[in-house]
Amino acid sequence: MTESRRAERDRELLYFDHAASAPRREEVLLAMAPYTRGVVGNPTGSHRAARAARLALDDAREEVAALTGSLPGGVVFTGGGTESCNEAVFGVAADRARRGRPSRLVVSSIEHHAVLDAARRLARGLLAAPVEVVELPVGRDGVVDLARARALLEGADLVSVMTANNEVGTVQPIAAIAALARDVAADVVVHTDAVAAAPWADLVVAAEGADLVTICGHKLGGPVGVGALCLRREVTLAPLLVGGGQERGRRAGTPDVAAAVGLATALRLAGEERAGAFARTAARRDQLAKLLTSALDGVTQTVPSGELLPGTCHVLVDGVASEELVYLCDEAGLCVSAASSCASGATTQSHVLAAMGVDGALARGSLRLSIGAGTSDEEVERAAGIVVAAVRRLRAGAG
Repeated sequence: MTESRRAERDRELLYFDHAASAPRREEVLLAMAPYTRGVVGNPTGSHRAARAARLALDDAREEVAALTGSLPGGVVFTGGGTESCNEAVFGVAADRARRGRPSRLVVSSIEHHAVLDAARRLARGLLAAPVEVVELPVGRDGVVDLARARALLEGADLVSVMTANNEVGTVQPIAAIAALARDVAADVVVHTDAVAAAPWADLVVAAEGADLVTICGHKLGGPVGVGALCLRREVTLAPLLVGGGQERGRRAGTPDVAAAVGLATALRLAGEERAGAFARTAARRDQLAKLLTSALDGVTQTVPSGELLPGTCHVLVDGVASEELVYLCDEAGLCVSAASSCASGATTQSHVLAAMGVDGALARGSLRLSIGAGTSDEEVERAAGIVVAAVRRLRAGAG
C-alpha cells in the first residue's frame, strides 16, 4: 500500500474502540521524546546519565502517586495492566503461602481475565498452600450485589473488584465494598483494576478504600506496554519478577523511563481535561445509543440506566451475530468490538454478560462502541449509520 493510500485510509477510518486502546496523544509522545533518543542512562546506575534517567523516573512516579492517592514511592511500574493485576493477585497469595498460610481470594464475576484467570490458576494448586477463590455475583445492572457480598467476603485475604467494567462500562461502589470487606475480614487487601476507569475518573475518589490500584498507559492515550500497580498503603507482596531488585524489590528489571514518563503524562492530561470531557462524551454516547435504538427494532442498551463510563455504548442486537456485524462495520471503515469471540466457528458468550444474566441468544449480538473526548457529533452520526446499514444487511440475508 502506498503512503498516500495509507493516509487516505486513515482519514476515512472511524475509530470507535477507545476502550480497547486509545489513540496516542501528541503531548505524550513529546514528553517521551527526550528518553527515546540519544543516550538514556540506566536509572539504577550512578553516573550523570543514570542520574538524569532516575530523576525522570522518580518524577513520573511521584506524579502517578499523587494522581492515584498512593504512597510516595508506592508506584510500581510494570509492563501493563495485565502484569499489575497478576502481581496483585499472585503477590498477596504467594506472600501468604510463604508464611505458611492458606488464602481466600474474593473477586467479582465480571473482572478482567487478568484477575479471574490468575485467581483460578491459584485455585488449581499453583502454590504449596491452598487457595480458595470466591466470585462475587453482580445484578442485571452489572454492579456487585452488596446484599449478597457480606457473607462471601468473610475471611478474605484479597478482594479484587474493578473500578469500572471494561466491556459494558458499569461503575462499582469500591468504597462500600472495601468498607464491607474490612468489617468482616482481618488484614484484608483490597485491589481495584482501574484500567478502564482511569481516563474518566478521579482515582483518588473513585478508588477510595482500595489498597492496590492498577492502571495502564494505552487506555489513556499513553504508550503500550507500561502500567503501574499503585500502593495506597504498605502491603507485602511476593514479587512476580525477581533479579535486580528494582522498584524497591517489588518488580525486577530495568524500568522503561520513557514509558513511565508517558504514562504519567497521559494520566495528568486526563485529569486536566476530565471536567469538560466527561459531560460532552456522555452526551455523545447517549446520542449514539438513541440513534441505534430508534432506527432499529430489537436493539437495546445492555445497561440502560445507572452509573456508566461516559465513553462506553454497549448494545444488544437481536437476530445478528456480533462477529459478522463487526466484520461489516470494519468493511465500511468503522472500528468497533464485540463482546463475544469466534473460534472454530463456535461463538462463546462473554463471561461479563453471562454473569449479568443476559440471555445467551441475545448476548450473541452484543456490540461495544467506545468513544473518546475528541469524538465529534458528525462521527457519531456516521458510525450509527454504518451500524444500522450493517444490521439491516445481516437481517435481510438471514431472512
